[in-house]
Amino acid sequence: MSLNALSTRLAARTLCSGNANALRAGTRSCRVHPAIHTRTFLGSFWSKASSPAHSAQASPEPASPAPAPRQEHLVHDATNAGQLDGTPSKHVAVSIDGDPRTFDTVFLRDSCACPQCVDPDSKQKLFQTSDIPDSLEGRCRTVIDKEKGWMIEVEWRNDLPGYGPEHRTRHSIDWLRRALNTELELRGGVRHDERVLWNKEIIEKNNKWVDYKDWMENDENFFGALSHLNKYGLLFLKNVPDSEESVVDIAGRIGTLKDTFYGRTWDVRSKPKAENIAYTPVFLGLHMDLLYTSNPPHLQLLHSLRARTPGGESFFSDSFHAAHQLHTSSAFHFRTLCTFPVTYHYHHPTHHYHYTRPTIELYPYPKYSEPTNLAIHRVNWSPPFQGPFEARIGGENQTALGNYRSASHAFEKLVSAEENLYEYRLNEGECVIFDNRRVLHARKAFDATKGERWLKGAYVDDDVFFSKLRVLDEKFTGKWLADGVIRHAVK
Repeated sequence: MSLNALSTRLAARTLCSGNANALRAGTRSCRVHPAIHTRTFLGSFWSKASSPAHSAQASPEPASPAPAPRQEHLVHDATNAGQLDGTPSKHVAVSIDGDPRTFDTVFLRDSCACPQCVDPDSKQKLFQTSDIPDSLEGRCRTVIDKEKGWMIEVEWRNDLPGYGPEHRTRHSIDWLRRALNTELELRGGVRHDERVLWNKEIIEKNNKWVDYKDWMENDENFFGALSHLNKYGLLFLKNVPDSEESVVDIAGRIGTLKDTFYGRTWDVRSKPKAENIAYTPVFLGLHMDLLYTSNPPHLQLLHSLRARTPGGESFFSDSFHAAHQLHTSSAFHFRTLCTFPVTYHYHHPTHHYHYTRPTIELYPYPKYSEPTNLAIHRVNWSPPFQGPFEARIGGENQTALGNYRSASHAFEKLVSAEENLYEYRLNEGECVIFDNRRVLHARKAFDATKGERWLKGAYVDDDVFFSKLRVLDEKFTGKWLADGVIRHAVK
């Protein structure tokens, strides 16, 4: 399709609403309607025209397509592509894909990304939403940007203090379309979820091993590894250099390491009078780390530096898979684990951590919609670090604690079932990375008198991991995910 033909087609489909006669004459105008009869959508910032009279005026599908803009109009500052029309108002009607949409001027003004409103270097806003006057009104026209295509340009009346009459706000039609789609999906109650639930058979078939060099030097391979880690919560690296700093390099490829009272990195090795059961040679059951803190780490990394003792095999189990199984077998047990408060603590002379949380956390659903999928956010399971219960602890006619005991027993049977456990003994030069808020880990006992077992560990927070994943996702696929909604990159 030629550039002129494409421009003609866009002109017919993505215009701000205006006078019907002017549109049929080919004028690409944007009219702001002082009074618009609309059907509001759950209190959102936009609405869809429903009045027949308004629809006739606001749906710019001309009998003859508007003439294609001339080549000289396809420049960044093509402000003459459309003419201002209409009286300033608190709403701006824009036709997107032939369908009129009405935007609140507060939303359009608050989203302004011009250099006066957003610092070009830091990308941070230079004003507050609360600064926007109640009397703000706007009117707009359509313009063409050589990089962003069709846009609306809004002229303001009663703008924020400090902004002169020359200030304009521009938004591309693509950006406005994405804003509408994002709100619809956020309110829809269905979350896009790339995570794959697994048992022993599934993870053995789909497990992923990544070479250390590919992880460190190849962005595309690195993106594939992070995507797999996000889907399954488990990933292995091989050929890792025999250095205490290797785990720092591996974690640093994702972002900043999480520093805890254990240190920026820490050693898992047997020692006398250990302050943590992980630093002993005894059996360590399935658990998650640091549930006694307000923000437990998202990722845990363990690099095997020495593996010279008999025993010490690691186990991994997908707690999300077990939670789904529990929901199928007993909705009552599942609800109990979603509501009963469990206390976790780390109480020593120099450190005292304490936090209470339910075993299963679900994503909150939109106020106006019903859930259509089982959206598990996190699972909290760490029996070795559990403290005394502090609520619903029993008594006459109280059954909550008994219900929790039954539900936790059913859940433990699922996570530790042979068909759900993946067993692997880390060899020297290998590193495992797993989602600490999803994948449970355990370790068999080992004989510390017959050799050395030494793992170097590190943590990475959720914000750091998802930031890196979104950067790479946008780079290689042109999209990114947040709050269960896919956002396509828009210039």
